[in-house]
Order: sequence, then structure tokens, then C-alpha cells
Amino acid sequence: MIKRVVDMGADITLVLGGASSGKSNIAEILCFSSNLPRIYIATAQAFDDEMRAKIAQHKIDRGVQWHTIEAPLDVADTLKTIAPNHIVLLDCATLWLTNHLLADNDIDSQTQLLLDALSNCASSVVIVSNEVGQGIVPENALARRFRVSQGQLNRKLATQANCVVGVMAGLPFVLKGQLPEALKSGTPS
Repeated sequence: MIKRVVDMGADITLVLGGASSGKSNIAEILCFSSNLPRIYIATAQAFDDEMRAKIAQHKIDRGVQWHTIEAPLDVADTLKTIAPNHIVLLDCATLWLTNHLLADNDIDSQTQLLLDALSNCASSVVIVSNEVGQGIVPENALARRFRVSQGQLNRKLATQANCVVGVMAGLPFVLKGQLPEALKSGTPS
């Protein structure tokens, strides 16, 4: 179960996995198991019909039991506004990073703002992020820059997190901390 805010800073759980591995489903299970009011910070931007459809389906799948805040770039500022005793699902750090890369923003300063906001968040946070370090080396410079930046972001988030859960084929496994009780009861669908 997700703990409420701990004395040494916010309770942070990082959920890592490959594309379509079941990360978001695992993160949602963790949020529901907390029995706290749920806030969903969405970082996706809809630039085409495929992405609009994917976002619409995610909203339907989540249902009305979430307060959704769209923050493709301003996650740090959004986290500062969260009241205590909520559970926040940040989905996902990968799209947040992509948005900043494409906007040609300073990734190091944006990452530090995010890390600071996570440390000071008044509620527990579950972060979804893609693991990209197990693939091939991309052939173009932007893709290589993304891969390096994503790896650095994931390492920094994992360092700050109390718990890091990996997901492969929809199955969770613990990388840091202890596997939350909500994930021990069997295979999530």
C-alpha cells in the first residue's frame, strides 16, 4: 500500500517498463489501493488523430474517479498546488521529457525543478516512466539525445523514489524498496 507523506519528504513510487508493458495499469492499482482522493497529471499532447484517440481511451479507462490536470510541461508547478492527503499519478515522465526536448528547453534545469517539486509535494506520487535502456542505439541524433536524457531522468527519479517497481508483460517486480501489497495478490489484468 502507498504510504502517506513521510517525515523525510514525499512518498514517491516509480513504475518503469517498456512501451505497452502495463505500467499505467500497475500505477493505477497502486493509486486505487491507497484509498486517497486521486489526481492524474497527464503529460500527453494530442498532435494527431491517433494520439487524440489514445488519450480519449485512457480517460474512459480511468473513469470519473480521478481529477485530471493536463500539464505537458508544467508538472513541477502543478505538484506545488497539490493539497495533502491525495495520491498523484504522473503519467508519464517520458512524455514530459519529450515535450521539453521538442520545445528545446534546458533539460537539466527542468529535471531539477521536477525533482525539487517531487521532494516537496504534500501528497504521495506515483510516476510512470519508460525504460529505454534495453533497446538498440538509435540512428539519429535527437533519438540518441532522448535515450540518454530518459536514462538520466529515470536514474534520478529512482534515486529519489522510496519504491521502484519494474513491469514486464503486465507483471510487477520490485527494483527498490518492497513490492506494495496491492501488487502481491496475483497478476493484474
